[in-house]
Amino acid sequence: MADFGNDAPLWAARWVGSVAGAAVSLVYMLPQGRREAASRFFTGLACGMIFGGPTGVWIATKLDIAAFLSRHEVTLAGSAAASLTAWWGLGVLMRAAERMRQ
Repeated sequence: MADFGNDAPLWAARWVGSVAGAAVSLVYMLPQGRREAASRFFTGLACGMIFGGPTGVWIATKLDIAAFLSRHEVTLAGSAAASLTAWWGLGVLMRAAERMRQ
């Protein structure tokens, strides 16, 4: 069973990666308003926190660099990637649905 102890640096890496990924997603695809910006940011934050660990491990394994990175670096990169890509998929679908509605 996984150990969900109080590893503060690991949680900090998740938070920092999630916030960074959410911020970058806002820059790449500018929101149309405050409501969209807030929903995108919190969606990215949640996805980065939840899927950051597995995403980091997957990326490190695919790039064959897992042996060279610490678990904090893997978590940070995974959280940022999960946060960034979460909104890319949802944002594209949301804008497509808006165009179809009009």
